[in-house]
Amino acid sequence: MRKSPAIFLATLIFFVSFCNTIKAQNKLDSLLPVRGFCINAPRPPQLDSFVNFIDKELSSRKVNTLILQIDYSYQFKTHPELADSFALSTAEVKRIVKVCQKNNIRIIPHVNFLGHQSWAKRLNKLLQQYPQFDETPWIAMPEKYVWPNADNLYCKSYCPLHPDLHKVIFDVMDELCDVLEANAFHAGMDEVFYIGEDKCPRCGGRDKAELFAGEVRAIHDHLAQKGRELWIWGDRLIDGKTTGLGEWEASYNNTYRAIDMIPKDVVICDWHYERADKTAVYFAMKGLRVITCPWRDPQIAITQINDMVSFRQTATPEMKDRFFGIMETTWSRTEFFLRGFYQPAKTPNERTAWNCFRVMYGEIGRLE
Repeated sequence: MRKSPAIFLATLIFFVSFCNTIKAQNKLDSLLPVRGFCINAPRPPQLDSFVNFIDKELSSRKVNTLILQIDYSYQFKTHPELADSFALSTAEVKRIVKVCQKNNIRIIPHVNFLGHQSWAKRLNKLLQQYPQFDETPWIAMPEKYVWPNADNLYCKSYCPLHPDLHKVIFDVMDELCDVLEANAFHAGMDEVFYIGEDKCPRCGGRDKAELFAGEVRAIHDHLAQKGRELWIWGDRLIDGKTTGLGEWEASYNNTYRAIDMIPKDVVICDWHYERADKTAVYFAMKGLRVITCPWRDPQIAITQINDMVSFRQTATPEMKDRFFGIMETTWSRTEFFLRGFYQPAKTPNERTAWNCFRVMYGEIGRLE
């Protein structure tokens, strides 16, 4: 039976549109292989809104990687004592997995390892439940947190050499990767101020760079046993004094030398929020894949996008694929981000994570 001209024309239009979509997608994948979004896991009351945001907003902007900062907001079966009071159930997490799979978005769980074991005056769940893992147990959490302070307390760290530590954190890591069906894990490891402290009976007197690299290798090697990648933030691998980047975006305690001691397949998330620093080139020259990470300044994000595209287009064949892409970071609870996102910006250059996200992915859309 012959098709009518109208059906034939509709089929042809669909085919041409489909081919153009695939062509645009291939071009975008070539320019920015990773187009990421990093956000805290939602609390149960916000789950519906978050799933809808992934389905409508991330997918339409061709986001292909979601870093889910879940930390201890999951009802762990291996270590139920580590679950926060607002933790998601397995069924709730699977709803996030399903919507990501539907939209071809790679999901990567994030838990802060090594540093960020406290915030302000509160310990996180790991040190609450396992105080013996504390790198600096002699430093008490303050009733009122201020910075700077006499203890140089920003966030607590765990002791990477405690003999019982890795059994616990590897259980956490494996369970999250399993439930999220993830082939990579983001271990954080940023802003580590406490490491190799002299009073630590295990770490005292040891080289801080070797301690940092040893922890990266331990986590990496465990993940590799199941074919999973390790992602980390890159700030501890940059010399803060030589570069002038300071002790937040880079290291003042000599961990930067660890860059030559870690596996070359670790993925580096390189964050700079006040300037579009070109440190992606440094990481790529060290043989590491690197993703540039904006936060809240739309104009800086646009520069960072253009830089990453330019790096890939002008690099040697050996370097090109190390320039891995770009990822928006949010640093707020999910409900705060969503509330801001669905309100109009006060100005085109409003310095918020949600406006930066809108502007950044608008710019990426123009690359197609």
